[in-house]
Amino acid sequence: MSKVGLSPTERVELLVRCFSSVFPALTSEEIRTASSDVPGLWDSLATVTLVAVVEEEFSIQIDQERMPKLHSFAAFLNYIHEETSRGA
Repeated sequence: MSKVGLSPTERVELLVRCFSSVFPALTSEEIRTASSDVPGLWDSLATVTLVAVVEEEFSIQIDQERMPKLHSFAAFLNYIHEETSRGA
């Protein structure tokens, strides 16, 4: 199922759920400000897991060259917006 038709609010809510599955100890508010800059929170394994979850939930393929730039909730959200807007 394609996620192209999701509203911006629906994209955020779905991405929060994706992050929650990888970072279950974080609140919704903490997830929205999460980044790999926080020591002990986000490592390379979390990135790979998060990419897999996001790809599945949003029905997108994340370009491996862009993965290093996906270092925060906001970066993932921007990427998802770009990818899902392309198909609209």
